[in-house]
Amino acid sequence: MANEARAVDLAIGIDFGGSGIKGAIVDTRTGQFLGDRIRIPTPQPSVTREVMLVMTDLVRRLIDAQTGGPTPVLSLAEAAILPVGVGIPAATRNGTVLTAANIDASWIGFPAEAELALAVGRTVAIGNDADVAGLAEMRFGAGRGQRGTVMVLTIGTGMGTGVFIDGRLFPNTELGHLELHGRDAEERVAESARDRYNLSWRDWASAFDDYLHLLERLFWPDLFILGGGGSKRADNYMQYLTVRTPVVVATQKNNAGIIGASLIAHERRSRVSIAMAGEPFS
Repeated sequence: MANEARAVDLAIGIDFGGSGIKGAIVDTRTGQFLGDRIRIPTPQPSVTREVMLVMTDLVRRLIDAQTGGPTPVLSLAEAAILPVGVGIPAATRNGTVLTAANIDASWIGFPAEAELALAVGRTVAIGNDADVAGLAEMRFGAGRGQRGTVMVLTIGTGMGTGVFIDGRLFPNTELGHLELHGRDAEERVAESARDRYNLSWRDWASAFDDYLHLLERLFWPDLFILGGGGSKRADNYMQYLTVRTPVVVATQKNNAGIIGASLIAHERRSRVSIAMAGEPFS
């Protein structure tokens, strides 16, 4: 049974994707899950009210799985202090969603952090989905200890980018929307584009390679890390990439969004605790 010292290191991470909303309770010291991951299909259309209901149900199910049964892992008191972090496929600022490239337009201007905190009755932090996935890779995965400019690319329904300079996040870059051959880049280089246009791996990789060259010319990164659902099949296209920048596959793969979301939740709870103790935020 988890003790109080361990409970303060746990957080709930939620990854809000175009096709699925996934969550788990995470030990933020190690990045390991406490119990199983739960996935619920993303409502279509992904309007705020329906998605918020899914997230609230997801939090309840994760808590119930660890506090119920004959041998609960967490006490109700321990579960009550778990904060929630959410990676959202959009730019965010001060808890508000600013864009909606791959989700319903109702999210633009929506105060997601405050609304979800009210719904689940606990501390909530939100962030751009690629940014939080990148945090997981920089803390526990392929970016650990890497200096210079590291670009984490989440290949999925869209193309997310997390940019880190000497380990520090430069948030909300949204570089999947750069222009590539006269079009929004992610229209051709997201994983969904391969199915939409019925592309072979070689043809898809040709466009993806052009995109990497564009990023290379603009930012001269020291490392590309490929994450998201598209990283699971990297063996099908890595041989076609020609950029000079080293390219590696994310080690946290499709769990990075959940892990990174738990990290921002844990940090937010820590900041709230400091403020309640009378210390100013740094």
